Amino acid sequence: MGATQRLAKLGIVLPSPMPPAGAYVPARRVGDLLYVSGHGPIDGDKIVTGKVGSELDLATARHAARLTGLSILATLKAELGSLDRVVQVVKVFGMVNAAPGFEQMPAVIDGCSELLVEVFGKAGQHARTAVGMAELPFGIAVEIELIAAVRDR
Repeated sequence: MGATQRLAKLGIVLPSPMPPAGAYVPARRVGDLLYVSGHGPIDGDKIVTGKVGSELDLATARHAARLTGLSILATLKAELGSLDRVVQVVKVFGMVNAAPGFEQMPAVIDGCSELLVEVFGKAGQHARTAVGMAELPFGIAVEIELIAAVRDR
């Protein structure tokens, strides 16, 4: 079963791709790799903001990471035309807007990682880095970037 079929089976509707917030492109393909720029958590018309560990609890932060993953999937689909062109999610780099003393960054970014496995199956398993940051742009709760191996049509 391909990613498109899995999305339908899971009842997941992707959001519209978000435009870049600066002077960069949402994704850049080099050979068979697609580098996706950092994305943040968008929930409808709201951005999920706040420090994880003080203003946001772990469950809310995990949900924010999942929302970020959905935004990344929307960008992948826009860039490739179909998520079925993703051969393998290679690497995820997750940043958490962490309050002092918060150390559960991997558990937060699991919200995105688990979504990728739901959608791509084994091809969604990836290498990953999850780190805490003192600040993120616009006060967003998480920012995630991704590298995927892709194929031509």
